[in-house]
Amino acid sequence: MQPLDGKVALVAGATRGAGRGIAIELGAAGATVYVTGRTTRTQRSEYGRPETIEETAELVNDAGGRGIAVQVDHLDPDQVQALIARIENEQGRLDILVNDIWGAEYLAQWNVPVWEHSLEKGFRMLRLAIDTHIITSHFALPLLIRNKNGLVIEVTDGTAEYNDKNYRLSLFYDLAKTSVIRMAKSLAHELSPYQCTAVAVTPGWMRSEIMLDHYGVTEENWRDATVKEPHFVISETPRYVGRAVAALAGDPEVARWNGQSVSSGELAQVYGFYDLDGSQPDCWRYLAEVVEAGKPADASGYR
Repeated sequence: MQPLDGKVALVAGATRGAGRGIAIELGAAGATVYVTGRTTRTQRSEYGRPETIEETAELVNDAGGRGIAVQVDHLDPDQVQALIARIENEQGRLDILVNDIWGAEYLAQWNVPVWEHSLEKGFRMLRLAIDTHIITSHFALPLLIRNKNGLVIEVTDGTAEYNDKNYRLSLFYDLAKTSVIRMAKSLAHELSPYQCTAVAVTPGWMRSEIMLDHYGVTEENWRDATVKEPHFVISETPRYVGRAVAALAGDPEVARWNGQSVSSGELAQVYGFYDLDGSQPDCWRYLAEVVEAGKPADASGYR
């Protein structure tokens, strides 16, 4: 059974990482999934990484859905408007919007105060993290609200509770990720009259392609990275947050989450899904109770 059969989703920012994991799991649930990003097999973005939107679309197909790759720079209103016009023309509806556009890992200067951080990189980070989401929602939501039970997912890093209590590595990064959480709350207010829902969702410490490369490991031997970073033991695959989003999208009572900030680990406890290895990592509780408390790495009871 595919609970999202007949549903149309747009995963904006699906080239790699959380976006790719979400697109695959929406496809596994039966959705038609438009996957967007800047990197194709013939053109790379400023990231300079090899992952492409065509690969993501193929993975959606392999999972049992229908993947459609469209190259889009979500900072360009004309490109986003054309994307939504295409979805309307080809599908006549949009049921799920996932704003996962980011693309700024390499711009962040970690633990550098604002007076030393590059303004150019900082403002570029904010544009990629915030402007892209707003532009995409501006053009996509008129199509989404035509039908009841539409769902908007704002993907961020950190729950509202965690981010409120902790400094997130730089002023620019902190502002970017906190703003996305607030964006979901604002959209929840604006969507409620149309019986649609907006939720901020965060993965935990995600084993994205970039993170695996950073530690010099693969998904098959990722635990080797715990030698360098013991707390990496709580990490999760991008498919875990994908299953979180698919669970929300398939929930007829998803409005109960409207405006809230939730994590993959929290939703796993509610909906009963697991990561690819059969575990249920609860990263944000682990970070608060183990890492912030200065305890040694031990994921027992947290996955």
